[in-house]
Amino acid sequence: MSQLRNSLSRQLLRIVLLSALAVGLVLSCSQIIFNAYSTRQLIDAEAQRILRMTRDPSTQAIYSLDREMGAQVMEGLFQHESIRKAAIGHPGEEPLAFKSRPLSAQPTRWITDPILGRDQDFSTPLIGRPPYNEYYGDLSITLDTARYGEEFVSNSLVIFVVGMLRALTLGLVLYLIYEWLLTRPLTKLIEHLSNINPDRPSENKLPMLKGHEENELGLWVETANGLLASIERNMQLRHAAESNLERMTQFDFLTGLPNRLQLQQQLDHILTEAGRLQRRVAVLCLGLDDFKGVNEQYSYQNGDRMLIALADRLRKQSGRIGALARLGGDQFVMVLSGFDKPYEAAELAQQVLDDLERPIVLDRDNVRLRATIGITLFPEDGDSTEKLLQRAEQTMTLAKSRARNRYQFYVASIDSEIRERRELQKDLGEAIQRGEFKLVYQPQIDYRLKRITGVEALLRWAHPSGRMVPPDTFIPLAEQNGSIIAIGEWVLDQACRQLREWHQQGFTDLRMAVNLSTVQLHHAELPNVISNLLAAHQLPPETLELEVTETGLMEDIAAATHNLHSLRRSGALIAIDDFGTGYSSLSYLKSLPLDKIKIDKSFVRDMDADEGDATIVRAIIQLARSLGMQVIAEGVETAEQERYLIAEGCNEGQGYYYSKPVPAEELDSLLRQSLRFERSFNHEPL
Repeated sequence: MSQLRNSLSRQLLRIVLLSALAVGLVLSCSQIIFNAYSTRQLIDAEAQRILRMTRDPSTQAIYSLDREMGAQVMEGLFQHESIRKAAIGHPGEEPLAFKSRPLSAQPTRWITDPILGRDQDFSTPLIGRPPYNEYYGDLSITLDTARYGEEFVSNSLVIFVVGMLRALTLGLVLYLIYEWLLTRPLTKLIEHLSNINPDRPSENKLPMLKGHEENELGLWVETANGLLASIERNMQLRHAAESNLERMTQFDFLTGLPNRLQLQQQLDHILTEAGRLQRRVAVLCLGLDDFKGVNEQYSYQNGDRMLIALADRLRKQSGRIGALARLGGDQFVMVLSGFDKPYEAAELAQQVLDDLERPIVLDRDNVRLRATIGITLFPEDGDSTEKLLQRAEQTMTLAKSRARNRYQFYVASIDSEIRERRELQKDLGEAIQRGEFKLVYQPQIDYRLKRITGVEALLRWAHPSGRMVPPDTFIPLAEQNGSIIAIGEWVLDQACRQLREWHQQGFTDLRMAVNLSTVQLHHAELPNVISNLLAAHQLPPETLELEVTETGLMEDIAAATHNLHSLRRSGALIAIDDFGTGYSSLSYLKSLPLDKIKIDKSFVRDMDADEGDATIVRAIIQLARSLGMQVIAEGVETAEQERYLIAEGCNEGQGYYYSKPVPAEELDSLLRQSLRFERSFNHEPL
């Protein structure tokens, strides 16, 4: 401990002293440089004083050409020990008086000559008194700088020594302050830490240092004491848990998984939380198919090895499941919690069944296990652990009697729905290649121009079974399996192609609106796709309008803002769809690069009967005006709704009042009718 203390003190002393010396050296050098400058100024001032004192007698001597008087002036000048040379005379002529002497031999000249110069020349003109302001010549002197240099060296030594002593004194004072305020308190704390009992760390708390109650050291002591107390509490909890685990027999000896008793406790807790949060829970009971035959063929010891391998594979799903247990024999239970749709439980079951397709190596034999899974849902199929477990086992047993290597829901309707969803998901991946998608178009009416100025492209899927699958069914499936990117690009290409045809028919100001899914919005290549399509179909960028839903934007507003700004660079217009159904913040809304707000049809449909919906519609229109955006209402079905929207200042309308979504061929006639109506309305020739 003493060595540590001395080491820290020495390091601190070394750092402080070196820092102080460095600062002192810099400051002393600065003062010495200033002293050199002052000495040069002093030499100049001294020379000017000497010249002023001898200028009048020198003028009189040269005026009267009195060499004797000039010699007297020289003698007077050389009384000053720094004068090395002096002369009175006219430039270019023999001087009237001149005198010189050698440089003084000062030991400091090797230092001062480079700084002050070996000697310095000065002169002043000799001019007669008024009114005879005639120039007679110059008085010149040369000063030897040795005497001034000796004084400069002396002063510089004093400055340097005093500066370094001052810096060392300050460094020692700072060291003592650090030693008193920091090193000694830390040394005391280290001594107390070394005395702490690791088994009972909170018994010997660190003492509060006097005078440090309110600063960082005091806070450190409090934090350390709290940490020691927490460590002791955690140690106590760990010992208690270890003692409890030793007493409990709630784990399966073979696989190490929880047994039925512990599963019931875990599931009770999961169901309680799910009931409080109003979330679903799925209980999946897995039973191996013909495990008895596997045991008979490969021996019971190898059967146990297969159960252990199966448990290890199920553990790999631990990131998704809330509990995993072995009920006994060849039956296992998985609990899935915190999900929204039943198909998520079906996906987990199918993933487990697919994973079992990988063979287990057993004494050089590849053994494939098959299993059947029964699934029950909370709260639909039961509100207690006993009911859910019992019905899951019953469902698994019943499924085995009908067909194996499959999963089965307790409620047949849910099972049928899940299977239908899987079939749709499979068919969706081939729908584009088979040409099953088509676009229909719904016109958008400009209330000022009284004609169609835009159309919205809507996707339809004609399933091979002969039925039409609604978009709200297959779009979420496409978003989930990733096929929405390819479908979205197909929709954009077909819509742009059709818009180009209409432009070539003369409807050059027609605008096409296309919906973007949330997955498309976050796709990095979307801006390039839009730009390439506009260029390929030779469309003005402002004739393509991209609609994004309000809820899709608010899922990740920061990412959506970035993506919309990237999308804006393509030149296409951007509209927010279903406005009013989400929870968008006005502060975010005004920062988004939006051109249009689309009022959701749920507000337009009921605004005749519901004053609240009418108020919402009015507020959205006013909001759009204040933000400088266009506003369009969808779901317009009556003339009264149209009149209200026009009166409130709505720009455009869309709905069954004008037309249902129709194929492009039918929309051709609507466009021509709209154009004729506008011309007749404006009294233009048809």
